Amino acid sequence: MDEIKQILEHAFDNIDPTHDQMIRHLHRANQIAKRALQFGHHPFGCILVGPDNEVILIDQGNVDVVNHAESMLARVAYTNFSSEYLWRCTLYTTFEPCVMCAGTLYWANIGRLVFGATEKRLLELTGNSETNPTLDIPCRYVFEHGQKNIKVWGPFPEVEKEFIELHKGFWK
Repeated sequence: MDEIKQILEHAFDNIDPTHDQMIRHLHRANQIAKRALQFGHHPFGCILVGPDNEVILIDQGNVDVVNHAESMLARVAYTNFSSEYLWRCTLYTTFEPCVMCAGTLYWANIGRLVFGATEKRLLELTGNSETNPTLDIPCRYVFEHGQKNIKVWGPFPEVEKEFIELHKGFWK
């Protein structure tokens, strides 16, 4: 019985999300960003999806300039799931995680990341904003300097326009 349980626990270990799953989950993350905007926060959202690439475990919108959606989600996930389990999960986020969030993702041991639009694209939207002084450092660069092989997919041009719509007018 223990052998069957172990096989089932790791059945999805090496199954990457499909393109359709990525797009569907990115749309869900954007719904969370819309919710954050309704509460007056920066319009960023993310979700954590389990190893089966279907079950949404946690969602999180942006709170403020220190409590970004991705870093808050990663902290909550780390306190509720084992590192081994999180390594098989995927974090979906509307925009590429900043350096702080990429680092938090790394330390939380979340093994996969999917983002809709780049940090560079965000900088084009925000400009020199005091409320979001964007660090133009790609998350892949951060991960390349670590010791974990975090898988990253993004950007996705087919969702970028929709994600940018939430930001139009917000940063002015």
